[in-house]
Amino acid sequence: MLTNRTFLVYVALMTAVVVASNFLVQYPLPGSIAGMQLGDLLTWGAFSYPIAFLVTDLTNRQFGPQIARKVVIAGFAVAILLSVLIATPRIAIASGSAFLLGQFLDISVFNRLRAQSWWRAPLIGSLFGSFLDTAIFFSFAFASFFVFFGPNDPFALENAPILGVMTAEAPRWISWALGDLGVKILVGLTMLLPYGALMSIIKPMPALKASARA
Repeated sequence: MLTNRTFLVYVALMTAVVVASNFLVQYPLPGSIAGMQLGDLLTWGAFSYPIAFLVTDLTNRQFGPQIARKVVIAGFAVAILLSVLIATPRIAIASGSAFLLGQFLDISVFNRLRAQSWWRAPLIGSLFGSFLDTAIFFSFAFASFFVFFGPNDPFALENAPILGVMTAEAPRWISWALGDLGVKILVGLTMLLPYGALMSIIKPMPALKASARA
């Protein structure tokens, strides 16, 4: 049975992930790999943000999609507040939209796959959510088409070698999106470890078990 205390724990975890990600996004990665300057592609926030999918999936596993959506909405409110305080309105719109829609897609996919192999629902749900989150954030934030959200960033729109090393060129925000998505996929795979370890502790409510068997 869901208690206020349990719900608040999940909300606190989601809030912590959002706050940490908004803080860490200010710090680019140092160094380079294969000629790629990591600081041009990634910030430390790319590593912390995917943990939000773990929190959502654990909530969904234990209490189902309705409660998981409430936890996401709480995280969404924090994301919007922080973005308004530390970023431009366009970034706030991009960040909030990407977070909300990406997490909701994860919840929907997870719920459809919850009766299959234990790893399918969290992995496929987080991958779908990550793709949508990345596509929405970087296009809303930087693509010239979405200028009605706010002024374009000329540096983001300048052509540069894709990922800094390829011969083909594209607007810089494309490379930022690809780098961000690559990290989300990597972290999503890694998050299967804590998810699997917590399965014996965080168990579905009886009603969810019955619906999964139906």
